[in-house]
Amino acid sequence: MAKPRGRLQVVATPIGNMGDVSARARQALENAAAIAAEDTRHTGVLLQALGIARPLLSLHAHNETQRVPEILARLDAGETIALVSDAGTPLLSDPGYELVRAAAQAGIDVEAIPGPSAITTALAVAGLPVNRFCFEGFLPAKERERRAHLAELAGETRTLVFFEAPHRIAATLADLAAELGADRRAAVARELTKAHETIYRGTLADLAEKSLKEDNFQRGEITIVVAGAAAASSGVDTVLLRRAVGLLSKELSPSRAAAIAAQLTGATRAEAYALTQHQTQPPPKSD
Repeated sequence: MAKPRGRLQVVATPIGNMGDVSARARQALENAAAIAAEDTRHTGVLLQALGIARPLLSLHAHNETQRVPEILARLDAGETIALVSDAGTPLLSDPGYELVRAAAQAGIDVEAIPGPSAITTALAVAGLPVNRFCFEGFLPAKERERRAHLAELAGETRTLVFFEAPHRIAATLADLAAELGADRRAAVARELTKAHETIYRGTLADLAEKSLKEDNFQRGEITIVVAGAAAASSGVDTVLLRRAVGLLSKELSPSRAAAIAAQLTGATRAEAYALTQHQTQPPPKSD
């Protein structure tokens, strides 16, 4: 009789508060033949706190491709392997995609053990619309690339969710205000579920200013939630708007052209920016 194949369990772990470990997650970790972890040291601390002792396999961004065949062989031999990240739900800005894809393609059962996620937790407390949202992960570290990416998102009407490193939060908020609009509502969630959890709410301009004044603002794990662009306004002279965008786009970056055109015509920044995407223009000038 053929030996039954194993199972890959994608296990969500706490993003801060140990009380958020579910009974299913604990059971999965206890029963796994091995646990594939983003950082074995970090997961080792978690297991110790839970009173669980299981073998650990490192699986991170730099070794996932090489590690997948080994784990697939163990799954094929009948073992159950648990996949965890440092915090929250694996694969969301964390490694694991290659392993899950390969396991699914090989016909191995992949089971989710749902639980904490900084994305949904931040959305729940942001005080912004959550019926439609999109997750953008970490923005580019370099300012020019970050500004260009944000300019592409200026017209997005869904609520936006970002992760950001504490040492870049002030610069990122300044860029968000410049590209999406200083008056756009947003929330910055810091150290979610932990003892020093703090939620800052306000306009992007307010938050950018506050990030420079409060020392704790630039500490800990950070999730940013930004309201989507306003729906298209009515009563705007579209002919004037198109002409303004066309002329300004010849000399300015899309985001700058959109900002000025919006001020001149009364259109929203999102409406004006959408039109810049149809213009032929030179690359943005360096600041």
